[in-house]
Amino acid sequence: MMFRTIYKSKIQGAVVTEANLEYVGSITIDEDLLDAADIIPNERVQIVNLNNGSRIETYVISGKKGSGIICMNGGTARWAVVGDKILVISYIMIETKDAQVFKPKVIFVNEKNKITMH
Repeated sequence: MMFRTIYKSKIQGAVVTEANLEYVGSITIDEDLLDAADIIPNERVQIVNLNNGSRIETYVISGKKGSGIICMNGGTARWAVVGDKILVISYIMIETKDAQVFKPKVIFVNEKNKITMH
């Protein structure tokens, strides 16, 4: 049996609302966005900063439902600033036969981090 790592879901165009250098690490994301994108707390994610093209990996903390929060915590607070647009991508390990038919979820958000389409 062979497994592949493919992208499971993505939050497209989220805007960083906070940066907390004093926290130990991670990204805090509005629970509504996590639910829609099928991402759970403590899940490993890759984040792409659309303002500077860089990528980073961290884990997710659930933020207040409906708040629109996207907070870069700890070291990630040095990587993106408030107002930067980002992508949040989650991945899954899946058997090759299942990967060929798997459909990822893509969640689009507006400048207030409210879902516009999925």
